[in-house]
Amino acid sequence: MFMKKEVLAIVLCFFIIGCAEQAVESEEIQNQQQEADPSEEAQLPEESLPEPIVEIQEREPLPEETEQPSCDHYLLSNLPVNLDTIDHIEPMGSLHGEHVTPIDHQYFHKFGNTVANIELFSPADGTITSMQHMGSFQGDDKNREPMDDYRLVIEHDCGLSTIFIHIDKLSDRIKEVAPEFGKYKPVNLDVKAGELLGWFDESSDFNVVDQNFQIQWINPASYTSDQNRGHIQDPFLNFPEPLKSALIDKSLRTAKPEGGTLDNDIDGTLQGVWFKEGTNGYGGISQERYWADHLAIVPDSIDTEHILFSVGTFEGRAQQFGVKGNAPHPADVTVDSGAVEYELVGYGYYHNDQPWDFKGLTKDLKIKNNDDVRGVAVVQLVEGRKLKLELFEGKTGSQVNGFTDKAAIYER
Repeated sequence: MFMKKEVLAIVLCFFIIGCAEQAVESEEIQNQQQEADPSEEAQLPEESLPEPIVEIQEREPLPEETEQPSCDHYLLSNLPVNLDTIDHIEPMGSLHGEHVTPIDHQYFHKFGNTVANIELFSPADGTITSMQHMGSFQGDDKNREPMDDYRLVIEHDCGLSTIFIHIDKLSDRIKEVAPEFGKYKPVNLDVKAGELLGWFDESSDFNVVDQNFQIQWINPASYTSDQNRGHIQDPFLNFPEPLKSALIDKSLRTAKPEGGTLDNDIDGTLQGVWFKEGTNGYGGISQERYWADHLAIVPDSIDTEHILFSVGTFEGRAQQFGVKGNAPHPADVTVDSGAVEYELVGYGYYHNDQPWDFKGLTKDLKIKNNDDVRGVAVVQLVEGRKLKLELFEGKTGSQVNGFTDKAAIYER
């Protein structure tokens, strides 16, 4: 018998996890690496947009007469995807588009694949408890086309659940209980380990939520709007060998943990995630652009030696940048450092000094910044957990002389 939980809040119909039409995005990403304007190359494809914030009720205890399942650390006994049919796994913790803070799921990628023929499977026995039929979500791109795919949550034993996003085509059995286009609904459908869930073409998202694991946030109050986020770690850790090694072999990340991480914060330093003071932390002021006042200054999820500066609003939209000179490292910036100036530049992924085309499996990717300065960020830790920030769009370092009265305060 599986433990169940009820979803209390109904997800706003038009605020859903989204992504632009993937075939178009794949072509755009390849073009970005070829164009002369370095500000348009750079980031990994924006294959998914931020998740809706769903308030979830605590699990009800099992009835006394029901035997508590025996919890095995390696509860997931089946691969969630046919690894022979994908190119690579993008690790958790990436930054792109409206995902201003580290992304809480992985991506299974095969860019250029135009047919929904890549199989997804339930990684363990469980119960599908909620489904969304994805509809329209524009985010910061008003020309973004609506998608037509699915998100589903599978509850497993021992406080574990798995989430699949962007399933293009459902199996016949699961399709029977799917909601209408643009809708969400709770369901109650048991699935077996290895059971076919559906298919996707270019990209699908995957993560594992473990209620027995808790990220030690510097300020937990900033994350009350997303009750799952603090319970997510490298999904590979939940698989036994040889499945774990097979997944690691497909990951673009070589640093440990190979499946990625959300937790890059270092208390008392600049490194990590910040929220503009008075904007409700991760939840933001409004659902429409809840990422607007988010900020992340963290190592890249693939090239962990490279610094990324990710901001919710720059020239009217969320953007990510490298920092000129790749220094100073945010982990070295403290209250004693005073004001620090970063010139924000475009960047791209390279392998053996050649731009990467986002296809195939490539290990040891490195980021290279370009020389196109898009703006300047002046930052200063005024307290261990308070940051003063001012952005100067379209300026270079020689044109900026410290803070003005437009600077804002950010907090953990």
